[in-house]
Amino acid sequence: MTDTTKLDTRQVILDAGQAVVQARGYNALSFRELAKTVGIKSASIHYHFPTKGDLGAALAKRYTDGAAKAFEHFLTIAPDAAGRMGLYTGVFRAALVNDNRMCLVGIMAAEKADMPAEVMVEVERFIAVNVAWLTQVLGLTGPEADQKALAVLSAVNGAQLLARGGGDVAIYDRTIAAYRTAGLFP
Repeated sequence: MTDTTKLDTRQVILDAGQAVVQARGYNALSFRELAKTVGIKSASIHYHFPTKGDLGAALAKRYTDGAAKAFEHFLTIAPDAAGRMGLYTGVFRAALVNDNRMCLVGIMAAEKADMPAEVMVEVERFIAVNVAWLTQVLGLTGPEADQKALAVLSAVNGAQLLARGGGDVAIYDRTIAAYRTAGLFP
């Protein structure tokens, strides 16, 4: 197997694993089922990710790295906080439009009791990346800045959860609009 093939197989496994977790949660992630989906043997998944915790950590790391990159891009393409928040909330909305999925790390955080430590490290990093970006974009300062940013992240995740449960992205749209009207963010 060439290095390119190894990388391609790893990416296919990560893509399939992300789809499972976003749709059904971390506990639904099974190497056997993932192998069937990808069209390889379960042992091949173990070759790339020796444990489910390794796979979960890799999924959360890739998701966080992608989010951080997107957030930096938002800073360059949107001139103000309202535009940047529109892009930010749009990411969460896009997951709903994509087969009624959840934020990968949000659903992992909800399953914290069953999560290996290596996965929780990446979940906490995702939260920290979001809080830092929101603090910057919203111009939050003072000793409670991080708590305010965490409240915004929680509110957006909550809106996504309600919309997913209701099977209707319009619930998300109405909730985000209500947050704006209430002044939670621009």
